[in-house]
Amino acid sequence: MILPIGILPNRGSGKKINMETDLTKLTPDVRTLNDMKDVLADRAWTQNAENCDLYYMYRGIETDGDLRYDITVIPPFLMGSEPVKTLGHFHAVGAKEMYIILEGEAIFLFQKGKDIVEDVYTISANKGECVIIPEEYAHVTINPSSKETLKLANWINVISGFDYESVKKKGGLCYFYTSQGWVKNRNYEQVPELRYEESLKKAPDNLDFLK
Repeated sequence: MILPIGILPNRGSGKKINMETDLTKLTPDVRTLNDMKDVLADRAWTQNAENCDLYYMYRGIETDGDLRYDITVIPPFLMGSEPVKTLGHFHAVGAKEMYIILEGEAIFLFQKGKDIVEDVYTISANKGECVIIPEEYAHVTINPSSKETLKLANWINVISGFDYESVKKKGGLCYFYTSQGWVKNRNYEQVPELRYEESLKKAPDNLDFLK
């Protein structure tokens, strides 16, 4: 599986460099169904579901100073009433992050606030489009397709860190994307109405805003 890297910063010059990476030569971190059971909408389904691999994270493929480039591969899968999604996390240190869709379609869910939700919105993005994660927002990535694998790349500052436990504590973010549409997570006392925003049609010319 050879995928385009997309944008590589050239020491702040903003030059776009076309490169490819062969994922078959790399060892990913694997997220399994057992890892995800705490954050799924359909808990009854998990009781009889067998553990399996859900998605693959290839981290540190490229670096530029404090920026790290990763690729995530999310095959189609239905987890009860939910299409496959990432576990979701806040960042331990406030930082922005950028995603580029390499193949397939992605739905992103963004949430500000861990116990009291201040804001929540979603963005749909297709191949070649870009999404920027704001500071202080948790995020989940969903592959809504029943047939197509989602492949996406991200640039992030290595000091950001990951906070998964706040998401697990609440059983996921404040909305679930299901076969019945968006459903509120009852573990949150108050959930704002979901907003919809647009993806960027192309990535920024350089990544200075992430540093």
